[in-house]
Amino acid sequence: MMSMNADRAKKSWIEEKAYAELARIRKAKEKQVYPLFREFEKGGLHTQIDGKPIVNFSSNDYLGLTNHPRLKEAAKKAVDKYACGLSSSRVQATTTEHVELERRLAKFFGYESCLVTTTGYQAMVSLIVSSSDKDTTLVLDSYSHACILDGSFMACGVPGRQPEMRFFNHNSPKSLERILKTRERKNALVLVEGVYSLDGDIAPLPEFVEICERYDAVLVVDDAHGSGTLGKHGRGLAEEQGVEDRIPILMTAFSKSFGGIGGALLGQADVIEMIKNSARSFLFSASSPIPVIAAVTTALDIIEDEGPALVQELHQKRDYFRGKLLEAGFDLGKSTTHIMPVYTRDERKALFMHIAMLECGVLMVPIIYPGAKHGEERLRVNITRGHTQEDMDTALELLKSYGEAFFVLSGEDLGPMDDDAF
Repeated sequence: MMSMNADRAKKSWIEEKAYAELARIRKAKEKQVYPLFREFEKGGLHTQIDGKPIVNFSSNDYLGLTNHPRLKEAAKKAVDKYACGLSSSRVQATTTEHVELERRLAKFFGYESCLVTTTGYQAMVSLIVSSSDKDTTLVLDSYSHACILDGSFMACGVPGRQPEMRFFNHNSPKSLERILKTRERKNALVLVEGVYSLDGDIAPLPEFVEICERYDAVLVVDDAHGSGTLGKHGRGLAEEQGVEDRIPILMTAFSKSFGGIGGALLGQADVIEMIKNSARSFLFSASSPIPVIAAVTTALDIIEDEGPALVQELHQKRDYFRGKLLEAGFDLGKSTTHIMPVYTRDERKALFMHIAMLECGVLMVPIIYPGAKHGEERLRVNITRGHTQEDMDTALELLKSYGEAFFVLSGEDLGPMDDDAF
């Protein structure tokens, strides 16, 4: 027994690795500035943390539908009919509700076919890995989301199918064209986002479409943050920019405007069928629970019926909040949307502003290294249709107050730092 205890006292290499890599996290927790994994005690934009009411300004619930009574009622009814989960993958756990949602999404976005996945991340990984091979060049925007990066890395690791992988400068048509001209493989899959989730800027889709058509490349748009928020009817950036019928493959997610969780791939029927029957990340993952599917379908009902009014209300609140932030002197980078990064450009300022705001009942999550480059630290601020005028005015007053206190507005520095705050 003593020998076993002695052996156990010696840490394994993975325990030693974990301890070493968590040094920064331990330090942040000791200083009480660790900003992540805060425990919500109720759902929705108006939540509760540690027994205290909090208004969440880092939520992706852009249309404020997560707490909608119709969504909750639909989910409750689905539990009675289908239970809480389906206990298998879509291969043997596809329901009429999955298929009906796919049919309706295809019609709403104007595509031949649709595949619903359990997460948006899974949708993108499934697309990239199943559609690329040794004859393919994957062309990525340099600000690509983790799902695009990881899908591409996974594709490059498949023996005998490894595609070429290239990056172009963020939102740069000239850089994209240069990559397509010099690619080494005959096929090209160009992967961009519609709205970039940390920066709030948008892709120049008309220019990208023209370049991709000229060089026989297939354009894929991840419009998770544009669906429901842009375009007169909420169909996203392609509708907003007038190129709806020229985007070969569209990806969207249900964890934003649709108030649930999941993803959807939309495109030509054979392409979607190929992904459905060959993507390992789809075939070997559990099927979306029907309470979630029912809630998303109900959200689609609401968007179809009230889309123009919902989008207009969101844009009015976006414009109000943006105007006040700019008037106060905040740096919002290149954001033009409801996603408004409030740049502090300093880790300590971001962390302490976050703590100060939270103490006053407003949650704005700090984005710091490695989530943002050094010098690009910011608070993640998302305006949603569900925020009230009081919510926005309270947040604005707090931002202005602490922006001055932490020298974010004036551009002054707090002085040299001996080490990282986190």
